[in-house]
Amino acid sequence: MKHGLVVGVIAAAALLGGCSQFERNVLPETAVTDDDAICRKAGETGSPAYVACRRDRDVAAAHASSTNAGLERAHKGLADQMLSGQ
Repeated sequence: MKHGLVVGVIAAAALLGGCSQFERNVLPETAVTDDDAICRKAGETGSPAYVACRRDRDVAAAHASSTNAGLERAHKGLADQMLSGQ
């Protein structure tokens, strides 16, 4: 009897541990500040190469942000469907 209880507790802990692994995809603070350092390698601040680099990095960040938002909406929609029994 005790063996079954121990196995059940371990199984429940493993399942709940998997749920706690879901994190929001947030860029660390250093990634935001590195844009300037990375683009300075392309050219001086204000130069056409620097401006193009910053623009490209901004577009890439905006695209990544919208992709993450779409994934979160899809996850929420799936969770809502599962909870409503559909």
